[in-house]
Amino acid sequence: MYGNLMNASALGNGIFGAWMGIFFVPLMIWSVCWKGWALWKAAHAESKVWFIILLLVNTIGILDILYIFVLSKGKSAPKKKK
Repeated sequence: MYGNLMNASALGNGIFGAWMGIFFVPLMIWSVCWKGWALWKAAHAESKVWFIILLLVNTIGILDILYIFVLSKGKSAPKKKK
């Protein structure tokens, strides 16, 4: 009765498992790269609100890309006082 559940792979069996390997792993890599870049830009701009939003909201890179190319335009890193 429980034999099939114990033999199931982590990504599933058959076509579904192959689909997960082909699309899910590259999608995760894509998302992590964009999220890292967006978080880096938000941290250097000292934008705490955007940093928290980008950290908590996962949109497969869409919000991250918008932040990098649209929302952070014109915002340079703050000048340090001497």
